[in-house]
Amino acid sequence: MFHYTVESNKSIQETVQALEVNLKEEKFGILWQFDIKETLNNKGIDFEQPYLVLEVCNPKEAATLLTKNQLVGYFLPCKIVLYEDAGKTKIGMPKPTALIDLVEEEALVSLAKEIEDKLIRAIDKSI
Repeated sequence: MFHYTVESNKSIQETVQALEVNLKEEKFGILWQFDIKETLNNKGIDFEQPYLVLEVCNPKEAATLLTKNQLVGYFLPCKIVLYEDAGKTKIGMPKPTALIDLVEEEALVSLAKEIEDKLIRAIDKSI
C-alpha cells in the first residue's frame, strides 16, 4: 500500500495542533499548510469538504537524502493530509518507503524507512 492513513475523533484543527507538537519531537516542522477547501472557494469553486495538506520537513534527513540522490527532491517536503470522512478526521501520508522505490536506489530504502517510522509515530500520537 502506498499510504498510511488513520482516523481520529478530534477536529482537523485539534489534530493539526497535536501534529505540530508531535512532529517537533521527531525533529520535523510544518513548512506550509494548504487549505484546499479555502483555496477552491476563493477561486469560485464550490468545494465544501475540509481538506488540508501539510508539508513537513526534517532538514537533516532531507539534506542526507538529497546528497545521496537529487531525484528524492521530487518527493520533498513530505506531505501529511487531513480531511473529514463520515464524521471522522482522517490523517494520512504517502509512505516514504513507497516513494523511494521509484528512484530505484536500494541504499536509500533504510533511510526512507526511518523517516516513515518517525512520521507514523507523530501521526499515531496525534489521534
